[in-house]
Amino acid sequence: MSALFDAATQTHSLRVLLAEDEPGDRELLEIAMMRSGGRCKIETVEDGVEAMEYLRFEGRYARAVRPDIVILDLNLPRKDGREVLKEMKADESLREIPVIVLSTSYDDGDIRSSYRLGASSYIVKPGNFRDFNVLIQKLSEYWFSSVTLPRRV
Repeated sequence: MSALFDAATQTHSLRVLLAEDEPGDRELLEIAMMRSGGRCKIETVEDGVEAMEYLRFEGRYARAVRPDIVILDLNLPRKDGREVLKEMKADESLREIPVIVLSTSYDDGDIRSSYRLGASSYIVKPGNFRDFNVLIQKLSEYWFSSVTLPRRV
């Protein structure tokens, strides 16, 4: 598993890649995740090109660690979240990583297309960060008790 193990508390840390271009939203999400009580290691990128470079360990992300989950804004510069999601799910080494889509859109078309492209969940922002925290905690509990990912080659 690619997660950290905290020897002091005997718990795992969830590695999260947060792809969010709005600094205020990014900060709120980071604070909400850290306050959730779950143990998270959060890495952030500001656009879809960076997200794919991070996931593929390219360029300045050559030493990155595979995330356990991706939280993905749909409306990113340079490459939008839909393209990132499509590329992730087409890539055998990335397709098992769960993706939570964050969007300001309530549009059924955006929601349906996100799930068709392979999103694990779709959350409208600004959302109820308490519910978001619960989602992250539950996912973390499930993830570390049930999921085994292939190791990075």
